[in-house]
Amino acid sequence: MVVGEMPEGVDLLVVGGGPGGYVAAIAAAQLGRNVVLVDADGEDGLGGICVRVGCIPSKALIELASHVHSQSAWHGRGGPAGAGTVDLVKFQDWKRDVVGGLNGGVRGLLKRAGVDVRRGWFRFTRPDQGALVTDPDRPPTHLQFKSCIIATGSRPVELEHLPFDGVRIVSSTETLELSELPKSVAVVGGGYIGLELGTALAKLGSAVTIVEALDTLLPTMDAKIGTLIAEHVKELGVEVLTNAKVTGDTGTHLQVDGSNGPVELDVELVVVAVGRVPNTDDLGLEALDVAPGPDGRLRVGTDLLVTPRVAAIGDIAPGPSLAHKASAEGHVAAAVLSGHSELFDPATIAAVVFSDPEVAQAGLTAVGAEEAGHPAARATFPISASGRARTMGESTGFVEYVYDQSTGVVLGATVVGPHASELIAEAALAIEMAAHLDDLAGTIHAHPTMAEIHHEAALVALGRPLHIPGPKRRGSDGGAA
Repeated sequence: MVVGEMPEGVDLLVVGGGPGGYVAAIAAAQLGRNVVLVDADGEDGLGGICVRVGCIPSKALIELASHVHSQSAWHGRGGPAGAGTVDLVKFQDWKRDVVGGLNGGVRGLLKRAGVDVRRGWFRFTRPDQGALVTDPDRPPTHLQFKSCIIATGSRPVELEHLPFDGVRIVSSTETLELSELPKSVAVVGGGYIGLELGTALAKLGSAVTIVEALDTLLPTMDAKIGTLIAEHVKELGVEVLTNAKVTGDTGTHLQVDGSNGPVELDVELVVVAVGRVPNTDDLGLEALDVAPGPDGRLRVGTDLLVTPRVAAIGDIAPGPSLAHKASAEGHVAAAVLSGHSELFDPATIAAVVFSDPEVAQAGLTAVGAEEAGHPAARATFPISASGRARTMGESTGFVEYVYDQSTGVVLGATVVGPHASELIAEAALAIEMAAHLDDLAGTIHAHPTMAEIHHEAALVALGRPLHIPGPKRRGSDGGAA
């Protein structure tokens, strides 16, 4: 310890105010801990990337785009004519109100829980629970903590040959701050972030090209989903280039090496959305004798511990980079560091893509189920057979359940279609509870609703579908009944 260094004692320290960090702080306070939460932006940073420049702003833009786009479709069904010119300046004002309200809500929750929120950059300094917090407006603060939860999140990946300039070549962050709609956009990356942003901008009126290095959109999901989505976005006017890699940018043209040779895209804006990198490279982890893996994440077990007194959650821990996963981990980390026997071992973590149509998955795919040793089968029900979907003017998509043929236990589900983001919750609960197909089939669902698709898919699996053709039932005399 440096002479004159007077460390402040902290019971439980949380680093990062995002959906993992602030939930962990509240959970720890509820368990009787005295909690200090440090975020680089202090109270302004509460809610993290998700609330400020991620989940919430992107869904606000998607809602605006969907509303604008639906005007033309509904005009042909008796609705009013087009919505007129999009005013992104007004949108940004409204979005800031939404974000500010959520940020203020988190601030109030932490205050009521007695959490001390501080601004500053954090680094571990000693193996015996020592840390340093620096802030340009205040003297450095040395902390001595009993327990610590790291929830520092992630940032957009920057391509070496396509560095961000904040004007022409931008990340998702700058895209969500646009105050004027670009005439033409190239989106580099056909994963969920690129697809969501590209679809929204296309619906608002931009000419959009999505460039994906692999052979399908949403390459981490079943190929048939990527194919379906690609066909649908083409109907929106989006050009999709798969098996294509960006090689550079001239300042006016994006250079792409496509499957049919090199091409140059004359676009006004380039959105790079090829993934995110965990924020673990400037935490002073060497002081704990801890190093991130090749992917930048910290290795933890089901107790989420990096060391006996330090836990890691959210995007810097293994698993999907999802806000709801981080929040769930926050509860577990707070309990474990407070002496409770808890584990982070969910049966499923639902993933959602707010594309058009929406895509949501939970549990095992058929391939994953077979690899896990299950005699797996699939049952599919098309969205086009849903009365509620038809009243919404929707017919694209399906629900597919994966189940164990020997037991009928639900193993996984995929929903592609309107409100898939909401509908996946029932499937996730069924998987978490190891529900049987009979449980879904025997649950009376309200009509007409989109949720009926769960009931219908279960009936398909059980061999007695109602609203799609199925096998004829045999009579007792061997004839058709």
